[in-house]
Amino acid sequence: MVQTAHQLPKARRCKLLDIPRSSSYYQPQPVAKEDLLLMQLIDRIHMDKPFLGSRRIVDALTEQGYETGRKHVRRLMRLMGIQAIHPGPKTSKPHPRHKIYPYLLRGLEINRANQVWCSDVTYLPMASGFLYLTVIMDWYSRKVLSWRVSNSLDASFCVDALEEAIYRYGTPGIFNTDQGSQYTSEAFIEVLENHGIKISMDGKGAWKDNVFVERLWRSVKYEEVYLNAYESASEAKQSLAKYFHFYNEKRKHQTLMATPDQVYYESVRLQGAG
Repeated sequence: MVQTAHQLPKARRCKLLDIPRSSSYYQPQPVAKEDLLLMQLIDRIHMDKPFLGSRRIVDALTEQGYETGRKHVRRLMRLMGIQAIHPGPKTSKPHPRHKIYPYLLRGLEINRANQVWCSDVTYLPMASGFLYLTVIMDWYSRKVLSWRVSNSLDASFCVDALEEAIYRYGTPGIFNTDQGSQYTSEAFIEVLENHGIKISMDGKGAWKDNVFVERLWRSVKYEEVYLNAYESASEAKQSLAKYFHFYNEKRKHQTLMATPDQVYYESVRLQGAG
């Protein structure tokens, strides 16, 4: 990530990239096959019961015949970027130097497309290894406006997805996320501020709002990811592209009784007519 041949001092390059200097010396190590299996099992347990913490996930793994310790499971959960969904002041670990924005959706009636967008990141198991997936979703219609996959949890793939969504669909009034370091990063915040988008971040008492994206993750994983053991990132991208096309254009949302595309474009049409 930090090129040694660059003329800028390493400390300056790390500051521009918004990463600790110690991280620039890190060389990633491949994840052991045993850990990859545990991560896949943890992911399935988390999808079925997202309220379980590391202690109860250990119990669930033991019931399935896999003996492991809580510290091991917590380390893998951190690597996967997941944690139990429950009421509390922190929905995701923020960067200590990043600004946290207030929650703007409490009591707000969301009744039209592009009023509020949201985003999240999830872990994707593959045949060997794993990726991370992020989406930008329109809150009202549940339409996936853009998405990206990455082999790391840095902010760049989230920024890319955001910029694509804005390029294709304009700007929302409010953008809501959790307090994860990807979303509090200077690069992500800068895009939102440059387009005059109000920034909202989940906080204490707002934990249920993540349920919309969690439902999407469940659909993506059980209808697509778990059925296809991706061999490579390129294969994952091709297969996910087909799924999101199906999700937006063909798959009727159970609550909305229509596809996300139908709801989104009808709302946009009515706003234009008004």
